[in-house]
Amino acid sequence: MKVVIAIDSLKGSLTSNEAGQAIKDGVLSVYHDADVKIIPVADGGEGTVEALVLGMNGIFEKMMVTGPLGEKINATYGVLPESKTAIIEMAQASGLTLIPQESRNPLNTSTYGVGEIIKEAINKGCRNFIVGIGGSATNDAGVGMLQALGFEFYNGAGELIGVGGRFLNDIKSIKIENALKELADCTFKIACDVDNPLYGTNGAAHIYGPQKGATPEIVEELDRGLVNFARVVKSELGKDIANMPGAGAAGGLGYGFMAFLNGNLESGVNIIIEATKLDDMVAGADFLITGEGRLDYQTSMGKAPIGIAKIGKKHGAKVIAFAGSVSDDAKNCNTEGIDAYFSIQSGAISLEEAMDSLNASKNLRNITEQAFRLIKSVR
Repeated sequence: MKVVIAIDSLKGSLTSNEAGQAIKDGVLSVYHDADVKIIPVADGGEGTVEALVLGMNGIFEKMMVTGPLGEKINATYGVLPESKTAIIEMAQASGLTLIPQESRNPLNTSTYGVGEIIKEAINKGCRNFIVGIGGSATNDAGVGMLQALGFEFYNGAGELIGVGGRFLNDIKSIKIENALKELADCTFKIACDVDNPLYGTNGAAHIYGPQKGATPEIVEELDRGLVNFARVVKSELGKDIANMPGAGAAGGLGYGFMAFLNGNLESGVNIIIEATKLDDMVAGADFLITGEGRLDYQTSMGKAPIGIAKIGKKHGAKVIAFAGSVSDDAKNCNTEGIDAYFSIQSGAISLEEAMDSLNASKNLRNITEQAFRLIKSVR
């Protein structure tokens, strides 16, 4: 029997690899000689670096970067030496969780640290980049990142602007001559699963600003800044892409990648599936096991487990999903390729107990064992 495990992390509880190991133990407790392979996966958000580094024999790199409010913080990114690929989670440098609730204000935050990671990876020889842009604290359209890479933005007085979302409305001209020359040889795949435009009522500031600490007044100020920045980019660089799907992702970071670095915005799960060669790994498998922290209707709309399930169906594998919790509307997952799904909870316990990594690992192993005992009894 061949079993492939490609489960997303159970956030706050188990990493993708930890969940995979628990499932593997459960399978082997029933089918001792099974061929079980673990492919760590993620959707472009938290866990992407770990999933790809572990899944592709990469290495972790640590460095000091400028945090979202200008403080120095530690950040981790991944490198796949064979393909000269860097794996970056923007939240490592500019994530919302890095800022205390009372200090959140996207007028003040910047993506400068993201640019520092890219620059460091370029200096280490990387020319290909996979960047997850979920969980941002920023609304600077990627200007901070671009400043770190050598792009220059000037106000009406001919002075370089400061760092942060509040300065977008000051931009009157752009100078690209001093940007890192190596950027011309780089490719950027951006894991992005939202389709918001840069500005407007459905844009970065209006839709995501409030959750980053923006008041209604700040939202309007940020939106005006995004409009101004797009106008200057169109005038000086000839690029009119503010309404491209995903331009508003991560406070406009998607726009910054597309307009200045020729970044391609793609489904996060599709990037991971391609990078890990999951399609090849699943060929010939009897069972494919996937899942995430919570299975619900949104899962069925194209999150990681569904993208993985489609690979399983392509190769004729039976697809089983496990999750920390399962909602009533998760039944849609059955029509999208998951043959059966199960909650790993065995009884009524507190959320804290359920999230405990030891409990979660034990529960995941136990539910896997019981599922495969059932499979063995009917085969």
